[in-house]
Formats: sequence, structure tokens, C-alpha cells
Amino acid sequence: MEPLTPFAEQVLDLVERIPPGKVMAYGDIAEYLGEGGPRQVGKVMSTWGGGVPWWRVVHADGTAAAPDHLRRCLSHWREEGTPLRGERVDMRLARWDGRSGDAP
Repeated sequence: MEPLTPFAEQVLDLVERIPPGKVMAYGDIAEYLGEGGPRQVGKVMSTWGGGVPWWRVVHADGTAAAPDHLRRCLSHWREEGTPLRGERVDMRLARWDGRSGDAP
């Protein structure tokens, strides 16, 4: 596996801080960090994201990171009480800005 980059460390640290029941889109993470973009965040998550709550990182439309992860995402989302619209996250209700006081 590739060595962890400083950007990857920042992404993973932020993902660990997303509260249960909340999510961030790939682009939200890049914007919050002021670095990279959705694809770079996706690369970090696909390479090193298995040890963090990866289901809290979604596409901007609230869909799961990958179709083959949908069942596992739905299970985690329901367990955490994440607001849903069908089989996707309700981004209006569940999006976390990284700044509000609901972080653990």
C-alpha cells in the first residue's frame, strides 16, 4: 500500500469527526480542507478509508460511494438514524459542515 500522504491524513481525520447520522460529500471534504477535489478525496477513501466511517462520505446527490456498497451503507445509515430519501441520504438534513457543534 502507498504511504499515507499529509492530504490523506487530513481527509481521514475529518471523516473520523463526522458525527453519526451526518455525512459529507466528497466535494464538501475538499472544500473544507481547502485542498484537492472530489476525485482526490475519493482516491484517499478508496486507498485508506477502510478504517474510518466511510459510509459517512457520499456523492453530492446523497448516493452511496459505490453501488456495491449500498446495502452496507443503508445498514449503517439506518443504525445511526441518518435522514434518508429512499436509498440515498437526504443531504438537506444530513449534510455536516464540519464546523457545527455536533461533532463527537
